[in-house]
This record gives sequence, structure tokens and C-alpha cells, in this order.
Amino acid sequence: MIKKGVVWILLYLPCMLIAQLSDFKTIDLTKADNIAEQYQGASLESLPILSYNLTNSLTTDVEKFRAIYTWVCKNIENDYYAFVKNKNGRQKLRKDSIKLRNWNISFSKKTFEKLKKEKKTVCTGYAYLIQEMAQFAGLKCEIINGYGRTAEYNIKKLTQPNHSWNAVYLNNKWYLCDATWSAGFYDINTNRFISNYNDTYFLTDPILFSKNHYPIDSKWLLTNSKGVIENFINGPIVYNSTHTHGVIAIQPKTLQIECKRGEEMTFYLQDSKPIEISYLSAELVSGSYRKANEITVTRLDNQLLEIKTTFQTKGTYDLHFKLNETYLITYKITIKKE
Repeated sequence: MIKKGVVWILLYLPCMLIAQLSDFKTIDLTKADNIAEQYQGASLESLPILSYNLTNSLTTDVEKFRAIYTWVCKNIENDYYAFVKNKNGRQKLRKDSIKLRNWNISFSKKTFEKLKKEKKTVCTGYAYLIQEMAQFAGLKCEIINGYGRTAEYNIKKLTQPNHSWNAVYLNNKWYLCDATWSAGFYDINTNRFISNYNDTYFLTDPILFSKNHYPIDSKWLLTNSKGVIENFINGPIVYNSTHTHGVIAIQPKTLQIECKRGEEMTFYLQDSKPIEISYLSAELVSGSYRKANEITVTRLDNQLLEIKTTFQTKGTYDLHFKLNETYLITYKITIKKE
């Protein structure tokens, strides 16, 4: 039974899908994934031939796109140092539009040359490959440029556009995807890219996608929700696992929160793929300080969790809600004296 006093929260729950991949639940994508695996390590010398090999035996557009997407994610390495170099170069030239334009042209040329030779690239290279191969397969596909939000970027205000992804047209409808973030991650400790394919960002629900993607052209939000830009820059930090489990922070909605020492705080999370509440935990982090914080979790209905906790140590911390030791949602909390 839902507790009195939280009913108003339910009235404002977004109508959320478990990613738009559910639109194609009657189609088995196993064959597409197997074909992508069959062509593991294939050359980029001829994209038309590669696209044909990946898609010619498939009958539906979503299978064709899936084979292309899976192949790109599993065969292309994220070039972290090129990303950092581009970020620093763009930052240095941000006030000189002519030099910035020339930088972008030169960097793009080098990026695509390196992609072809070494299968290493940044987000624009991933988006370019997805678009080119999809179009060779007869699919409508666009490159979307905009802002990607992480723990370091686009917090409280927009920086320079720093990310690219794709929109694909399937069955008379546009869908969003991000091959860069599906492919894996760069481990700074070992200085190498960790291939870790997941389809979290494959045909993702637009509401969830907008939590860490904001396009320059807002039409590519593909949602009519109001206040998206405010939610994007001011909301709590989300991760791949947030998308995987379809989690949305219902309350508080803002990244930065305050409370008094000893005051009980209540958080509400929506999970469209119900998670096991016994695996949820909370952790306070500030520099080298790291401490678990006891929580009480109650499932109010099949998609709404209530989390209660009390903070005893004053200061400012990153508050991480974790699932099986994986970050799920992060707030920045300031705990004051009683």
C-alpha cells in the first residue's frame, strides 16, 4: 500500500518506458548480434562492403541497425587522449571563432584518418561510422551534436559542446543511441581502453537519455517534457547503471542538497526495471574520507522506492547511492549543525 503523503509524488511520475528498445520486443536481435560477432576485426577500408556484409541477410531495419551498432561498439576503441587534446584545444581557442573553426576542421580530418588506420576515435568518429554505415544500409540516420553530462562536465552550467551521438529513423519514428558510451570506458589507472559493450544506450527512452545528453538543436530531445535544460545541468549525476535499470531520481531533483545533522532525509527513485532493494547502499565521500551511511529502503509500488537516511557528520560530501557497489545516483550534500 502506498503511504499517505507520497501520493502527490506519484501524480508527477513521468510516463517512462524501459528504453524504446521495447518497441521491438517481438523481434529477436540475436541474429544481428551474431553477425556482428562474425565480422569481428573487419577492415574499415570499404564501409559500403562492411555495411552490406553486416546487414544483407537481415530483414528488418531494426536488425540491420543493431548489427551495425553492435559491430561499431565492439570494434572501435575510445581514444581518451585525443578527447583530452581536443577539449583543451577548443577551450584555448573558444574566444577566437576563426581559429576554433580551423581547429575543428583539422582535428576532424586527423580523427577520421586515425579511425581508419587504428580503429581508435572520439565520439564524433563513433557517430560518423554509425551514420555512414546505416545510410549505406538504406537507413535514415543523423549525427547529433551537443552536451554530454558526467561528474566533471556540464554541472550547473553548460560548457562548450563536448559530445556527439546518433538518431536513427525506424518504423516511422526517431530513436536515440550513443555508441561511444555503449562501447566501454578508458581506465586512467592502467592507461588503456576497457571494451565493455552494453546496449544501455541503444534506442534509449528520450526522458532517460536527456539526463546526460542535451542536443544543440532541442528538437532532438524527442520529448515534450518541460524544463529539460534545467534538469540536465542541475540534476543529480547519473551513470550507465542508472540507464541500465531505468532509474530516475524523483526527489530531490537537484544535484546540490542541504540538511541538518541528525535530520532524516527522504529520497524517491523510480526504477522501471525493479531492482533488488537489499543490494542498495549509500556512501559519503569527501577526498580520502569514505564512509557507508545506513539507509532504510521501502518499495512503495512496483516502480517507486523510498529511501530514508540520517547524516551525523557535518561537512560537504558526494552522496553516492550504489547498487552492488556500482554507482547509481550521486548527489552533493552539505550537512550543517543541528
